Amino acid sequence: MKNNNRQLARIFRRRDVLALFRAAGTAILVVGCIPRKSSLAVPAPSVVNYATLPACIVSPEQTEGPYFVDEKLNRSDIRSDPTNALVKSGTPLHLILHISQIGSTGCTPLGGAIVDVWHCDALGVYSDVADPNFGTVGQKFLRGYQVSNANGNVEFITIYPGWYEGRTVHIHFKIRTDGTLGQPYEFTSQLYFDDSITNEVHSQTPYTSKGQRTLKNADDGIFTDGGEQMLLKLAKNGQGYAATFNVGLKVT
Repeated sequence: MKNNNRQLARIFRRRDVLALFRAAGTAILVVGCIPRKSSLAVPAPSVVNYATLPACIVSPEQTEGPYFVDEKLNRSDIRSDPTNALVKSGTPLHLILHISQIGSTGCTPLGGAIVDVWHCDALGVYSDVADPNFGTVGQKFLRGYQVSNANGNVEFITIYPGWYEGRTVHIHFKIRTDGTLGQPYEFTSQLYFDDSITNEVHSQTPYTSKGQRTLKNADDGIFTDGGEQMLLKLAKNGQGYAATFNVGLKVT
């Protein structure tokens, strides 16, 4: 418990407006909102009073990671490349994100938030980048954004990601909205998968042509910094999977 408290203090000092709430009957809520290009005051460890913290799990915002490109592709099905209409093959994944705003009286749906999702294909390749191992500039597969509706929901149809050297399997997402004074706020993080499900999916085509992955969750340095709290809870959905993840923003 002492180690957990020490970790909570470290995360609160670094991200004192990020928090994960568990709400009755819902999945984990990720609370994360920081002013873009801002400098947050860092409290001394002694001011972190655990008795006053909410009954929550604190999670850091995770790195944007490779290859966010603001393509401005407003679409729900991100599997195809709009430049040539080719659809990326892979195990289907239906991803729903529910966006809420955390206030003094609880959570309310946050409409009008821009939610970007991007990830690699079944062979570990990202679109629209010049990478030492591949060149996909001009292609736009597995990228897109949705604007949250009045219920705070966005939906994406995509595929289960593949892997590439140095990382476990993951999906990137970014949420952009306005603060109470109109300044821009962003929350950026990554979603992860249970290793056993990844093993099953990656034993099938087209993933097998990439070969066996070299890194699992526990060996990924980014995953070990809060990734356990960002695991998707997958349910079988026809030939693929579905997952819902609830995200809350405390915009001040």
